[in-house]
Amino acid sequence: MKYFFRNITVFTLATLVLVSTMSFTINKHFCGDYLVSTSLVLKGDTCGMEKQISTTKKGCFILKKNCCKDEIQLVKGQDDLKIDFSELDFQQQIFITSFVISYSNLFEVLDSQTIPFKEYSPPLLVKDIQLLDQVFLI
Repeated sequence: MKYFFRNITVFTLATLVLVSTMSFTINKHFCGDYLVSTSLVLKGDTCGMEKQISTTKKGCFILKKNCCKDEIQLVKGQDDLKIDFSELDFQQQIFITSFVISYSNLFEVLDSQTIPFKEYSPPLLVKDIQLLDQVFLI
């Protein structure tokens, strides 16, 4: 059971580090004021109303106004994950060291068949102490 929780914790922390250091872009395509498409990896789909050049019968070119706009948003990940313990003063280093050692000792696994004081015999009874002190269990 201990290994199961440890593996879950390790996986969660590794995922957290991966996600916090990952950078990505969000591509959005607006047609007028309306959001048409959003994409994380590729360029967003267009609505088909970009600048169009049309020709007339007389050979004139007419340029239609573009109502679309593309917006690119960059989500930058964390670059520095290094923790430098040399910046801490001596008192803080002692505290962190003692905390880690005491916390790790909480999870020390003992054998289930350990019998404390197995080699020691109880003291010999010379007198019945309960009767002398008149201490009785009710």
